[in-house]
Amino acid sequence: MIVRYLGWVLVMTLSLPTAQAREYHYSDAHLHYVDFFQETAGMDALLKAMDAARIDQSMISGIPVAKKWHEDEPKRPRYYAGDDADAYWYSATDIYVAAALEKLAPVQRQRFHPFLSGFNPVDKNAVAHIERMLELYPGLWQGIGEVFTRHDDLTALTSGDTPRANNEAMTRIYHLAAEQDLPVLIHSNITSKRERNPLYLAEIEEPLRNHPHTRFIWAHAGTSMEIHRHQTQLDFLLPTLSRLLEDYPNLYVDLSWSVLQPYLLDDQGKPRAQWLELVKRFPERFMLGSDVVGRFASLGEQMQGFDVFLDALPADIAQQVARDNFLAVLPKARP
Repeated sequence: MIVRYLGWVLVMTLSLPTAQAREYHYSDAHLHYVDFFQETAGMDALLKAMDAARIDQSMISGIPVAKKWHEDEPKRPRYYAGDDADAYWYSATDIYVAAALEKLAPVQRQRFHPFLSGFNPVDKNAVAHIERMLELYPGLWQGIGEVFTRHDDLTALTSGDTPRANNEAMTRIYHLAAEQDLPVLIHSNITSKRERNPLYLAEIEEPLRNHPHTRFIWAHAGTSMEIHRHQTQLDFLLPTLSRLLEDYPNLYVDLSWSVLQPYLLDDQGKPRAQWLELVKRFPERFMLGSDVVGRFASLGEQMQGFDVFLDALPADIAQQVARDNFLAVLPKARP
């Protein structure tokens, strides 16, 4: 009898799911429908990738610049850094996003949260463009961005003046965002490729301080893969981010792929304790983004790459980061 009982216990134990096994459903807080040539694999490919990756909801935006194929270049570049040709501000990107969404059935359309991005952030007329787009597509837009300000080599390649998150043109946009209850996703590098200090911190901190009624989503927590290539890891990032989150309740952080390593995970792929503690201190302020651009085959890989980190968090906080926090930062009165 004892042997039979122990055998039954073993069978029941093996048949139960492990306590640590989690299957997340995600909201993608950072997705570009087109690439730097304003091309896309299309909505069918995107929806298929989202379903396979258990992405229930997604931010969706264009790319605010287009890469030029210069007359002197014999081969069409594949990326904005493929050669020395310029990129230029491209407003039609918002039209492409709106047109793709209008073709969807309502049940699918409700999975997407479109952000306006097709404007020049150093042009004080940009706010007028955003107002026109809000009028042309009433009830469609749910945020602004990704706004490209300090952005590695792209900043140097883009025609015109250097964009900053704290210039007058962006100030006008922040006021409009507060009036319209629209979050702003902004790419603003905290430093350059070689400076081992928060060189550009003031450019993001001034708007946080001066616009407390505007919700800011900081893309990649101010980092980038190009910075990582030159500096590996910024030792000031964690304490700086901790202070900013403490000081500015209007700051939210997009933990897209360039933050995953070397910050959230160590060289062995294990979660870093200090970053886990930071997320637990501010459980409503972090969200995940894939940052894919026009091609969607890697969507599941990008989002599920965070699972190791999520698994080390309490289950309720993990679900907030994976899905709920992005939805909570959207306009309160959505159609």
